Amino acid sequence: MPRHASSAAVPDDLHEWVSFEDPTEDRTWVLDATFLLSSWTCIFGQGCQGVLHDDATELEQGCCSYGAHFLDDDDVATVERAAALLTPEQWQFHRRAKRGGYLDKDPDTGDVVTRVVDGACIFLNRPGFARGAGCALHSTALEMGERPMDWKPDVCWQLPLRLEESTDSHGHVTSTLREWKRRDWGEAGQAFHWWCTADPEAFVGHRPVYAELADEISELVQPHVYPLIADQLKAFAKRRTKATPLPHPAVRKR
Repeated sequence: MPRHASSAAVPDDLHEWVSFEDPTEDRTWVLDATFLLSSWTCIFGQGCQGVLHDDATELEQGCCSYGAHFLDDDDVATVERAAALLTPEQWQFHRRAKRGGYLDKDPDTGDVVTRVVDGACIFLNRPGFARGAGCALHSTALEMGERPMDWKPDVCWQLPLRLEESTDSHGHVTSTLREWKRRDWGEAGQAFHWWCTADPEAFVGHRPVYAELADEISELVQPHVYPLIADQLKAFAKRRTKATPLPHPAVRKR
């Protein structure tokens, strides 16, 4: 006789979700409350092991080891405008970009991507560079008092958020905002040595994700929707204080 898991068993990746109807259009929003209320934060350069096949903490590449895929022509144009503003003092590979360009094509998909040089994205300044390691687009935007998300490829500022949308036969849209998982990278994601939303080391922030990434979420869902999302998550968190909150699966591994 086959053995069945106990109904009381807790799945390793159990999340709690919140949903609500958009008051302005025929749409339902579904929110990954477990992640959006968690303490996840980017730990680039602070223990991030990167997305290579082995621990690459010392390389300080984060998720920049591969060329960033662009979503559309507007996405490319954003980076072209930003790259034109970078100086050699801000961008380690400025000269190489001038000689060989900073865009390439993925050989498998034909997608436009950022060029890879010396094992990582051409925009990534490496350890030892005078301005320090990190994305040249990101750091320069901050220096100029602007939002890094207005300088970088869309995929770079959206991570680790993922917005998925589906439309039923009646035209009703369901929009799901959740964490980006290994599977969202396709087969390549399973080969990563490490992924941040699956490791408790990245859950050390001082604000919940929905507050920490307010600009990014607002850009993804439209500015008028963000306050609705924030209010729903705050209300959910308040209700959960009367019961035992469900920690993020990565934190439960501690």
